[in-house]
Amino acid sequence: MGSQISIRAGAQALDFIRANGLPQESIKVMVGASGGPKWFVLSGLDKALLGEYFRNRTSPLDLIGTSAGSWRFSCYGQDDPLAAHERFEQGYLHTDYSEKPDPAEISHKARKLVENIVSPESVGQILNNPVFRFNLIAVRSHGLAASERKSLQMVGLGFAATGNLINRKHLSSFFTRTLFYHPTYETSEKPAFYHASDLPTERVRLTEANLVDAIMASGSIPAVMQGVKNISGAPAGCYRDGGITDYHFDMRFHQGDGLVLYPHFYSKMIPGWFDKALKHRRPLPQNTDNVVLVSPSQAFVDQLPYRKIPDRNDFARFTYDERVRYWKRVVDETRRLGDEFLELVSSNKVREVVKPL
Repeated sequence: MGSQISIRAGAQALDFIRANGLPQESIKVMVGASGGPKWFVLSGLDKALLGEYFRNRTSPLDLIGTSAGSWRFSCYGQDDPLAAHERFEQGYLHTDYSEKPDPAEISHKARKLVENIVSPESVGQILNNPVFRFNLIAVRSHGLAASERKSLQMVGLGFAATGNLINRKHLSSFFTRTLFYHPTYETSEKPAFYHASDLPTERVRLTEANLVDAIMASGSIPAVMQGVKNISGAPAGCYRDGGITDYHFDMRFHQGDGLVLYPHFYSKMIPGWFDKALKHRRPLPQNTDNVVLVSPSQAFVDQLPYRKIPDRNDFARFTYDERVRYWKRVVDETRRLGDEFLELVSSNKVREVVKPL
């Protein structure tokens, strides 16, 4: 059995790890990507990070996520993050839909899930956590992309895809990236991603009145779910999935000597939602030189049922019972990823196994 985990690092991070290993205090930012049910393949790694690696963390760790990444990270800032993660895992695992669910049904069930993860008492915990500083990205939609009529929305998405094909900057004609940021930034140094300028970016402070809506918006998949309208404290409009602009991200996450930990489904990064078919569209090297990308190895994926990680098509591909059985198996298997990561960093073997990103 080969290695279960792949650890790849940008140039700056590679030099650091080969000299020093990967002590948890070297991590200053953690990134969570969009990807729907793909996040299940990171479940065991999240549990290892929460339960062991970051357990005694005292210095700030800035979290930035879109869609499933922001839903995962909403657990990190709670007083009992492992219990929150369990609610997320079990709630997502057992969500059931009618045979042909419409956006209203999917959005209703997603909101129930988010409200179960982020209970009223945990909202304050997330907003006041001085260590795990939670941030997320959603997008404010413009023109036809803001319509809830699927036919019109699809036309808007088509125009956006065409503009993005020409230049990623054209996305700003259809969507405005919106960073919902942790309130501590108003009195402390802001991470590099706060200042992102590759696309026009609006910044909105997270509050008790908008936290749940922002998390919902960050995962509201176009043409699949309803947008979230008029979020408190944010410019009026219809907000959708942050993965549209930042699917796997292409931005500077941190300036300085610290590293960026990126638990990811893949060993590659795709900047935006419309870039999935564009093989040439990859993050700029200067944006990943301090990134440590941790992902399941191909050997691990090959051992999973169907030799693949979960994805959104599983809802249509399998019956409810088949899907739950498959996803539970994946969750169980991912414990090995968490165990191997902890062993590599505690033994310092990570210095030998890390590869260039």
